Amino acid sequence: MSDVTQLPVWLPWAIGLAGSGPIPGSGFPAEVLIMRIEHLLPTCLPGRRPLRILVVGAGGTGSAIVMGLPYLHQAMRAWGHIYGLEVTLIDGDTVSETNCVRQPFSWSDVGQNKATVLINRINLFWGTKWNAHPACFDESTLRSNCDRNPDLLIGCVDTRAARGVIERSVCKKSSYVAYWLDLGNNASSGQFVLGQPPNGRNRRKSERLRTVSELYPEIADAAAGEDPLPTCSAVEALERQEPFINQTLAASALAMLARLFRYGRLCHHGGFFNAGTGQMTCLPVDPELWRQLRKSERKRARPGSIGDGGLSERTSRR
Repeated sequence: MSDVTQLPVWLPWAIGLAGSGPIPGSGFPAEVLIMRIEHLLPTCLPGRRPLRILVVGAGGTGSAIVMGLPYLHQAMRAWGHIYGLEVTLIDGDTVSETNCVRQPFSWSDVGQNKATVLINRINLFWGTKWNAHPACFDESTLRSNCDRNPDLLIGCVDTRAARGVIERSVCKKSSYVAYWLDLGNNASSGQFVLGQPPNGRNRRKSERLRTVSELYPEIADAAAGEDPLPTCSAVEALERQEPFINQTLAASALAMLARLFRYGRLCHHGGFFNAGTGQMTCLPVDPELWRQLRKSERKRARPGSIGDGGLSERTSRR
Protein backbone atom coordinates (compact mmCIF):
# COMPACT_ATOMS: atom_id res chain seq x y z
CA MET A 1 0.00 0.00 0.00
CA SER A 2 1.30 3.46 -0.79
CA ASP A 3 0.48 7.04 -0.02
CA VAL A 4 -1.46 8.59 -2.88
CA THR A 5 -3.03 11.46 -0.98
CA GLN A 6 -3.89 14.19 -3.46
CA LEU A 7 -3.29 17.91 -3.08
CA PRO A 8 -5.96 19.88 -1.25
CA VAL A 9 -8.56 21.82 -3.19
CA TRP A 10 -9.03 25.51 -2.34
CA LEU A 11 -12.64 26.61 -2.54
CA PRO A 12 -14.04 30.08 -1.80
CA TRP A 13 -16.78 29.68 0.78
CA ALA A 14 -19.37 32.41 0.98
CA ILE A 15 -20.62 31.28 4.35
CA GLY A 16 -17.78 30.89 6.82
CA LEU A 17 -17.84 29.19 10.18
CA ALA A 18 -19.48 32.07 12.02
CA GLY A 19 -21.18 31.01 15.20
CA SER A 20 -19.25 27.78 15.57
CA GLY A 21 -16.99 29.29 18.23
CA PRO A 22 -13.21 29.49 18.53
CA ILE A 23 -10.97 26.53 17.72
CA PRO A 24 -9.39 25.37 21.02
CA GLY A 25 -5.78 26.48 21.24
CA SER A 26 -5.76 28.45 17.98
CA GLY A 27 -5.90 31.94 19.47
CA PHE A 28 -8.41 33.27 16.94
CA PRO A 29 -12.14 32.75 16.30
CA ALA A 30 -13.48 30.44 13.63
CA GLU A 31 -15.14 33.38 11.86
CA VAL A 32 -11.81 34.37 10.31
CA LEU A 33 -11.57 31.07 8.42
CA ILE A 34 -13.17 32.20 5.17
CA MET A 35 -11.36 29.74 2.88
CA ARG A 36 -12.14 26.06 3.06
CA ILE A 37 -9.65 23.36 2.11
CA GLU A 38 -10.72 19.83 1.30
CA HIS A 39 -8.86 16.65 2.20
CA LEU A 40 -9.23 13.99 -0.49
CA LEU A 41 -9.44 10.29 0.30
CA PRO A 42 -6.49 8.34 -1.17
CA THR A 43 -7.59 6.55 -4.33
CA CYS A 44 -6.41 3.19 -2.95
CA LEU A 45 -9.14 3.32 -0.31
CA PRO A 46 -11.43 1.54 0.23
CA GLY A 47 -10.04 -0.75 -2.52
CA ARG A 48 -11.17 -4.17 -3.70
CA ARG A 49 -11.37 -5.61 -0.21
CA PRO A 50 -13.02 -4.73 3.11
CA LEU A 51 -11.81 -1.56 4.78
CA ARG A 52 -9.90 -2.76 7.83
CA ILE A 53 -10.68 -0.94 11.09
CA LEU A 54 -9.07 -1.54 14.49
CA VAL A 55 -10.92 -0.06 17.48
CA VAL A 56 -8.73 0.26 20.58
CA GLY A 57 -10.78 0.40 23.77
CA ALA A 58 -14.27 -0.92 24.51
CA GLY A 59 -15.34 1.49 27.24
CA GLY A 60 -17.93 4.25 26.99
CA THR A 61 -16.69 5.74 23.71
CA GLY A 62 -15.24 2.56 22.19
CA SER A 63 -18.47 0.66 22.73
CA ALA A 64 -20.49 3.51 21.17
CA ILE A 65 -18.16 3.53 18.14
CA VAL A 66 -18.19 -0.22 17.55
CA MET A 67 -21.97 -0.43 18.00
CA GLY A 68 -22.34 2.25 15.33
CA LEU A 69 -19.93 0.74 12.82
CA PRO A 70 -22.46 -1.84 11.49
CA TYR A 71 -24.55 1.07 10.19
CA LEU A 72 -21.51 2.43 8.33
CA HIS A 73 -20.82 -1.08 7.06
CA GLN A 74 -24.36 -1.37 5.68
CA ALA A 75 -24.24 2.14 4.21
CA MET A 76 -20.96 1.51 2.38
CA ARG A 77 -22.35 -1.64 0.82
CA ALA A 78 -25.42 0.29 -0.32
CA TRP A 79 -23.12 2.96 -1.82
CA GLY A 80 -21.45 0.34 -3.99
CA HIS A 81 -18.50 -0.77 -1.85
CA ILE A 82 -19.69 -4.38 -1.59
CA TYR A 83 -16.91 -5.46 0.75
CA GLY A 84 -17.89 -3.10 3.57
CA LEU A 85 -15.88 -3.12 6.77
CA GLU A 86 -13.70 -5.66 8.56
CA VAL A 87 -13.58 -4.63 12.22
CA THR A 88 -11.42 -5.78 15.12
CA LEU A 89 -12.03 -4.58 18.67
CA ILE A 90 -9.21 -4.84 21.20
CA ASP A 91 -9.50 -4.39 24.97
CA GLY A 92 -8.09 -6.37 27.86
CA ASP A 93 -10.60 -5.09 30.42
CA THR A 94 -13.55 -6.99 31.88
CA VAL A 95 -17.04 -5.73 32.59
CA SER A 96 -17.63 -4.39 36.09
CA GLU A 97 -20.91 -3.58 37.83
CA THR A 98 -20.23 0.15 37.42
CA ASN A 99 -19.85 -0.29 33.65
CA CYS A 100 -23.49 -1.40 33.47
CA VAL A 101 -24.62 2.16 34.38
CA ARG A 102 -23.48 4.11 31.28
CA GLN A 103 -21.99 1.46 28.99
CA PRO A 104 -23.96 -1.12 26.93
CA PHE A 105 -23.41 -4.03 29.30
CA SER A 106 -25.82 -5.97 31.49
CA TRP A 107 -25.35 -7.67 34.83
CA SER A 108 -24.95 -11.01 33.07
CA ASP A 109 -21.84 -9.60 31.33
CA VAL A 110 -19.99 -8.80 34.57
CA GLY A 111 -16.60 -10.51 34.66
CA GLN A 112 -16.46 -11.15 30.91
CA ASN A 113 -14.13 -9.42 28.48
CA LYS A 114 -15.64 -6.24 27.05
CA ALA A 115 -14.41 -6.72 23.49
CA THR A 116 -15.64 -10.30 23.34
CA VAL A 117 -19.10 -9.40 24.68
CA LEU A 118 -19.62 -6.56 22.20
CA ILE A 119 -18.31 -8.36 19.11
CA ASN A 120 -20.33 -11.51 19.86
CA ARG A 121 -23.42 -9.35 20.21
CA ILE A 122 -22.75 -7.54 16.91
CA ASN A 123 -21.98 -10.71 14.97
CA LEU A 124 -25.10 -12.42 16.27
CA PHE A 125 -27.39 -9.52 15.37
CA TRP A 126 -25.84 -8.32 12.10
CA GLY A 127 -24.46 -11.59 10.75
CA THR A 128 -20.95 -10.13 10.53
CA LYS A 129 -17.69 -11.96 11.15
CA TRP A 130 -15.85 -9.28 13.05
CA ASN A 131 -13.11 -10.05 15.54
CA ALA A 132 -12.46 -9.47 19.24
CA HIS A 133 -8.97 -9.39 20.70
CA PRO A 134 -9.19 -9.71 24.51
CA ALA A 135 -5.83 -8.10 25.27
CA CYS A 136 -4.32 -4.69 25.86
CA PHE A 137 -2.97 -2.78 22.88
CA ASP A 138 0.82 -2.37 22.96
CA GLU A 139 3.58 -1.46 20.53
CA SER A 140 3.87 -5.05 19.33
CA THR A 141 0.18 -5.34 18.36
CA LEU A 142 0.59 -3.90 14.88
CA ARG A 143 4.05 -5.37 14.36
CA SER A 144 2.79 -8.90 15.00
CA ASN A 145 0.37 -8.52 12.09
CA CYS A 146 2.25 -6.10 9.85
CA ASP A 147 0.88 -7.51 6.59
CA ARG A 148 -2.67 -6.69 7.75
CA ASN A 149 -2.24 -3.28 9.32
CA PRO A 150 -5.60 -1.55 9.70
CA ASP A 151 -6.49 1.18 7.24
CA LEU A 152 -8.08 3.09 10.11
CA LEU A 153 -7.21 2.86 13.80
CA ILE A 154 -9.80 4.35 16.14
CA GLY A 155 -8.39 5.11 19.59
CA CYS A 156 -10.86 5.27 22.47
CA VAL A 157 -8.45 5.06 25.41
CA ASP A 158 -8.66 6.67 28.82
CA THR A 159 -5.06 7.64 29.62
CA ARG A 160 -2.32 9.75 28.07
CA ALA A 161 0.04 6.80 28.40
CA ALA A 162 -2.25 4.57 26.32
CA ARG A 163 -2.62 7.29 23.71
CA GLY A 164 1.17 7.58 23.62
CA VAL A 165 1.47 3.86 22.90
CA ILE A 166 -0.92 4.26 19.96
CA GLU A 167 1.02 7.27 18.68
CA ARG A 168 4.34 5.44 18.75
CA SER A 169 2.81 2.39 17.04
CA VAL A 170 1.12 4.17 14.14
CA CYS A 171 4.04 6.55 13.50
CA LYS A 172 6.69 3.88 12.91
CA LYS A 173 8.15 3.46 9.42
CA SER A 174 6.94 -0.14 9.53
CA SER A 175 3.34 1.00 10.12
CA TYR A 176 0.96 1.31 7.18
CA VAL A 177 -2.02 2.70 9.09
CA ALA A 178 -3.63 5.28 6.79
CA TYR A 179 -5.72 7.13 9.40
CA TRP A 180 -5.76 7.49 13.17
CA LEU A 181 -9.03 8.72 14.67
CA ASP A 182 -8.71 9.69 18.33
CA LEU A 183 -11.63 10.38 20.66
CA GLY A 184 -11.40 11.67 24.22
CA ASN A 185 -13.55 13.46 26.76
CA ASN A 186 -13.87 14.74 30.30
CA ALA A 187 -16.98 15.15 32.43
CA SER A 188 -19.00 17.32 30.06
CA SER A 189 -16.96 17.93 26.92
CA GLY A 190 -14.74 16.11 24.47
CA GLN A 191 -13.23 15.95 21.02
CA PHE A 192 -12.51 13.72 18.05
CA VAL A 193 -9.59 14.25 15.65
CA LEU A 194 -8.81 12.34 12.44
CA GLY A 195 -5.19 12.40 11.30
CA GLN A 196 -2.73 10.70 8.96
CA PRO A 197 0.22 9.55 11.09
CA PRO A 198 3.63 10.00 9.43
CA ASN A 199 4.74 6.44 8.70
CA GLY A 200 5.55 4.07 5.84
CA ARG A 201 2.26 4.92 4.16
CA ASN A 202 1.80 8.65 4.77
CA ARG A 203 4.52 10.97 3.56
CA ARG A 204 5.40 14.16 5.39
CA LYS A 205 3.52 16.59 3.16
CA SER A 206 2.05 19.95 4.05
CA GLU A 207 -1.48 18.75 3.26
CA ARG A 208 -1.23 15.58 5.37
CA LEU A 209 -3.92 15.63 8.08
CA ARG A 210 -2.20 16.31 11.38
CA THR A 211 -2.90 13.85 14.20
CA VAL A 212 -4.22 14.79 17.62
CA SER A 213 -0.78 14.35 19.19
CA GLU A 214 0.80 16.66 16.61
CA LEU A 215 -1.75 19.40 17.26
CA TYR A 216 -1.98 18.86 21.02
CA PRO A 217 1.20 17.01 22.15
CA GLU A 218 0.25 17.06 25.83
CA ILE A 219 -2.68 14.73 25.21
CA ALA A 220 -0.27 11.83 24.61
CA ASP A 221 2.32 12.87 27.20
CA ALA A 222 2.18 10.58 30.24
CA ALA A 223 4.48 12.97 32.13
CA ALA A 224 1.66 15.54 32.17
CA GLY A 225 -0.20 13.36 34.68
CA GLU A 226 -3.33 11.25 34.45
CA ASP A 227 -6.93 11.75 35.45
CA PRO A 228 -8.26 9.84 38.48
CA LEU A 229 -8.79 6.12 37.96
CA PRO A 230 -12.33 4.85 37.37
CA THR A 231 -14.45 4.65 40.50
CA CYS A 232 -16.39 1.67 41.83
CA SER A 233 -19.35 3.91 42.70
CA ALA A 234 -22.00 4.36 40.02
CA VAL A 235 -23.03 7.75 41.42
CA GLU A 236 -19.45 9.00 41.52
CA ALA A 237 -18.86 7.68 38.00
CA LEU A 238 -21.77 9.80 36.72
CA GLU A 239 -20.39 12.83 38.57
CA ARG A 240 -17.05 12.42 36.83
CA GLN A 241 -18.63 11.87 33.43
CA GLU A 242 -22.12 12.84 32.36
CA PRO A 243 -24.25 10.44 30.30
CA PHE A 244 -24.36 10.72 26.50
CA ILE A 245 -21.00 12.49 26.06
CA ASN A 246 -19.52 9.30 24.60
CA GLN A 247 -22.47 8.70 22.28
CA THR A 248 -22.45 12.30 21.02
CA LEU A 249 -18.76 12.18 20.16
CA ALA A 250 -19.05 8.72 18.59
CA ALA A 251 -22.03 9.69 16.42
CA SER A 252 -20.28 12.86 15.22
CA ALA A 253 -17.06 10.99 14.43
CA LEU A 254 -18.93 8.26 12.55
CA ALA A 255 -20.87 10.87 10.56
CA MET A 256 -17.53 12.41 9.53
CA LEU A 257 -16.19 9.01 8.43
CA ALA A 258 -19.37 8.32 6.48
CA ARG A 259 -18.90 11.52 4.49
CA LEU A 260 -15.24 10.72 3.85
CA PHE A 261 -15.97 7.23 2.52
CA ARG A 262 -19.07 8.26 0.56
CA TYR A 263 -17.89 11.49 -1.06
CA GLY A 264 -14.13 10.94 -0.86
CA ARG A 265 -13.45 14.32 0.70
CA LEU A 266 -13.63 16.26 3.96
CA CYS A 267 -13.45 19.94 4.83
CA HIS A 268 -13.08 19.22 8.55
CA HIS A 269 -11.20 16.45 10.33
CA GLY A 270 -12.47 16.71 13.88
CA GLY A 271 -14.70 18.49 16.31
CA PHE A 272 -15.08 19.70 19.89
CA PHE A 273 -18.31 19.27 21.85
CA ASN A 274 -19.37 21.03 25.05
CA ALA A 275 -22.49 19.63 26.71
CA GLY A 276 -22.73 22.64 29.03
CA THR A 277 -23.26 25.06 26.15
CA GLY A 278 -24.56 22.60 23.56
CA GLN A 279 -21.91 23.86 21.17
CA MET A 280 -20.06 21.79 18.58
CA THR A 281 -17.02 23.39 16.94
CA CYS A 282 -15.40 21.79 13.92
CA LEU A 283 -11.65 21.44 13.30
CA PRO A 284 -11.14 22.60 9.69
CA VAL A 285 -8.63 21.13 7.27
CA ASP A 286 -6.26 24.11 7.31
CA PRO A 287 -2.43 24.00 7.40
CA GLU A 288 -2.33 27.57 8.72
CA LEU A 289 -4.57 26.62 11.63
CA TRP A 290 -2.38 23.60 12.33
CA ARG A 291 0.65 25.91 12.44
CA GLN A 292 -1.11 28.22 14.88
CA LEU A 293 -2.07 25.30 17.12
CA ARG A 294 1.50 24.01 17.22
CA LYS A 295 2.79 27.49 17.98
CA SER A 296 0.27 27.84 20.81
CA GLU A 297 1.26 24.45 22.24
CA ARG A 298 4.96 25.31 22.18
CA LYS A 299 4.25 28.56 24.01
CA ARG A 300 2.16 26.72 26.61
CA ALA A 301 4.94 24.17 27.14
CA ARG A 302 7.51 26.82 28.08
CA PRO A 303 8.49 26.88 31.80
CA GLY A 304 6.35 29.35 33.69
CA SER A 305 3.74 29.70 30.95
CA ILE A 306 0.07 29.56 31.83
CA GLY A 307 -2.13 27.32 29.70
CA ASP A 308 -5.78 27.93 28.86
CA GLY A 309 -7.04 24.36 29.24
CA GLY A 310 -7.13 23.89 25.47
CA LEU A 311 -8.33 20.52 24.22
CA SER A 312 -11.32 19.95 26.50
CA GLU A 313 -9.00 20.41 29.47
CA ARG A 314 -6.62 17.91 27.77
CA THR A 315 -9.25 15.23 28.04
CA SER A 316 -8.39 11.57 28.29
CA ARG A 317 -11.30 9.53 29.63
CA ARG A 318 -12.99 7.15 27.25
